[in-house]
Amino acid sequence: MTGEHVGNNFFLDADCIGQNRGEVATRLLLELNEDVAGNFVDQSIDEIISENAEFFAQYTTVIACDVPEKILLGLSAALWRMKIPLLVCRSYGMMGYMRLAIREHTIIESHPDSSHADLRLDQPFTSLCHFCDSLNLDQMNKKDHSHTPWLVIIYKYLQSWIKQHGSPPKNYKEKNLFKDLIKSGVRTNKEGVPELEENFDEAIANVNTAVLPTKVPSEIQAIFEDTACCSLTSESSNFWIMARALKDFTSNEGKGCLPVRGSIPDMTSDSSRYISLQQCYKNQADQDSMAVWSRTQQLMASLGKVSGIITEEDVKLFCKNAAFLRVVRCRSLADEHNSNTAKTNHLGMYLEDSDNNDLVLYILLRGVDRFYTEYNRYPGYHNEDVETDISKLKVHVNQLLQEWNLAPLIKDDYIHEMCHYGAAELHSVAAYVGGAASHEIIKVITGQFVPFNNTYIYNAIKQTSMVVEL
Repeated sequence: MTGEHVGNNFFLDADCIGQNRGEVATRLLLELNEDVAGNFVDQSIDEIISENAEFFAQYTTVIACDVPEKILLGLSAALWRMKIPLLVCRSYGMMGYMRLAIREHTIIESHPDSSHADLRLDQPFTSLCHFCDSLNLDQMNKKDHSHTPWLVIIYKYLQSWIKQHGSPPKNYKEKNLFKDLIKSGVRTNKEGVPELEENFDEAIANVNTAVLPTKVPSEIQAIFEDTACCSLTSESSNFWIMARALKDFTSNEGKGCLPVRGSIPDMTSDSSRYISLQQCYKNQADQDSMAVWSRTQQLMASLGKVSGIITEEDVKLFCKNAAFLRVVRCRSLADEHNSNTAKTNHLGMYLEDSDNNDLVLYILLRGVDRFYTEYNRYPGYHNEDVETDISKLKVHVNQLLQEWNLAPLIKDDYIHEMCHYGAAELHSVAAYVGGAASHEIIKVITGQFVPFNNTYIYNAIKQTSMVVEL
């Protein structure tokens, strides 16, 4: 531990100078949360990789911070072979960088920011039809009429529309006409003034989403067509076994549709009819998930899998989130750093607008790594070397662009700025990157929400960021 370490880390104080950096940092970090366990290893990463790479097999995920490029590539290769996710984090001057390297990451609970309710009004199932058909709007009293769920109202008028037009309303004009049709069902008082019926207002407001065609989302169709889904083996994960069962259900019992989600939104209604309507959807969801469960058991038996590794509850959760399943596959760092497999066309497209694009920072960082490989220090690390390092860094950046067959379009101002950073790790930038990294790690470990794929760049000067697949 040196005075420089103490100055860069607010966990450390002057008494730590001379002690083992990992030991001190671990002890102080554990004081933040007594429920967390931690340890340190007094050995360099490259030593561990060369002597015992299996050391990393005990971990769910590995986070690498400010590791030199040569060592990082060796670490990444070892983890890639063991199928262990790697998150690379860097704070360099006024820029932050993260890179996720993971072979395959499957997500059941992706928690999309927005989604439409799964109502199936264009393809109503039997129990929904029976319930809605049992209600007669014309014979209801005023109270029942104004408390009929809007979902039933849309169903009723949609059936009338389909009889006349042959299919649900598709475009803006047709949907407006359909709204007018629903509006005509609002009762009037003795003076001919329309009554205030909130349920009809809700029905009109929900037309645009309620009559959307029921279909398999493109992301789910891609999962169905994935080799891992089509060609199961004894090594297939639970996700892909359930995905195959879901695919077979969709092609057979589902008649081209995914299992019913089983929930409905809140709406103006009396309790009894709302609960009955809700029960229709729940019962159909249970029926669909049981069909998928049956297919899952058959697949497990055919693959020689031990019963119990996939439970009925697992399948229910899978079916509930069937429309939101996601698969993330990142490219390896080896492919990214190989000039023959690098996405040079992608990089060139972004470079054309270098003034407004943060991807320039990524290229500069790659140049900085090459500088470090040659000189064993970062450009501008010593104040007296800043000016001479500018030309040296420019050479490395231009060599990198030349290997990618790209024109040297990066302005000198960017080169100067990187040298002036001198590899400084600013507290505010490091804190931001650390917070963002913790979010991504939680996503990877829990299998919930969708992590970025695969490179994240943060520009602290402009307070902007971008995600790009490299």
